[in-house]
Amino acid sequence: MAETLEDIAAKMVAKGKGLLAADESTGTIGKRFATIDLESTADSRRDYREMLFRTDEAMKKYVSGVILYDETIRQKAADGTPLVDIIKAAGAVPGIKVDAGAKPLALMPDEKITEGLDGLRERLKEYYELGARFAKWRAVIEIGPHRPSHDCINANAHALARYAALCQEAGIVPIVEPEVLMDGAIATHDIDTCYKVTEWTLKTVFQELYYAGVRLEGMVLKPNMVVPGNKCDKQAAPEEVAEKTVRVLKNCVPSAVPGIAFLSGGQSDEAATEHLSLINELGPLPWAVTFSYGRALQAAALAAWGGKPENVAAAERALLHRAHMNSLAATGTWKPELEKKAA
Repeated sequence: MAETLEDIAAKMVAKGKGLLAADESTGTIGKRFATIDLESTADSRRDYREMLFRTDEAMKKYVSGVILYDETIRQKAADGTPLVDIIKAAGAVPGIKVDAGAKPLALMPDEKITEGLDGLRERLKEYYELGARFAKWRAVIEIGPHRPSHDCINANAHALARYAALCQEAGIVPIVEPEVLMDGAIATHDIDTCYKVTEWTLKTVFQELYYAGVRLEGMVLKPNMVVPGNKCDKQAAPEEVAEKTVRVLKNCVPSAVPGIAFLSGGQSDEAATEHLSLINELGPLPWAVTFSYGRALQAAALAAWGGKPENVAAAERALLHRAHMNSLAATGTWKPELEKKAA
């Protein structure tokens, strides 16, 4: 019997596990590789991601699913095994980024709309055949003078809802990702401004999901945490971030949603882990609350690897450590001394 959307969503937010976001575009991973003086080629990108997916203990114990990029879902490991099969063998669910990126929103200076709906039905059918069982679409909302606008929030919420409905039609769980950015051109906003914009965004998104007929039980929400802009003079205490994040989610996210998998959004590795743990300490919560981190899971592993085969074991240890720390955070049991102990 085919797995239902509810089954897949439950597996994605299983207790103590979270999502590894390995869906960096070719341009983004090129910038990451530049930090270790490694040329970005199809083979180097494959080698790096294969190394992540073959980190057996991390994948089996702490990773519930992996978000892939179009190139990666089609790639084979050096020994000819499809990367998707390596992910499945670890017991994780393969997923796919399907949006075509954030583009300028017409007549709205400095605001963005995520594109990629044209031809999405056909692409989802192909991705399903390639093994994807969930998808991701990211909308970006930037705070600045006179923005976000009503048009920006509505257009992005509507696109997220149309994407989510197409996913569910194809038997694929949509990750709905409306990100209120903590960085950007200005990013001097305080935590209360982030709270208001996050609340407005989430309420609009769930209204559009309702209009589109999306089954909340068969989706996962990937929101930002409520944090001040990274250029704000007054940074918030971790406890305030957790309290305001839980408050906005309880105000906006129906309990039918099985899980919330946070993005790290430019936070440091340790801050993303600490905030997630404090959020879970405020439970019990109506949804599973976990991580869907890219850079906050990978940065230490990438630095340890440095593009050299002899460093694979060190890179795997770095990934295992971060995955373990975030697994503890997803159950509200992370402590700062555990970081020092490992170091």
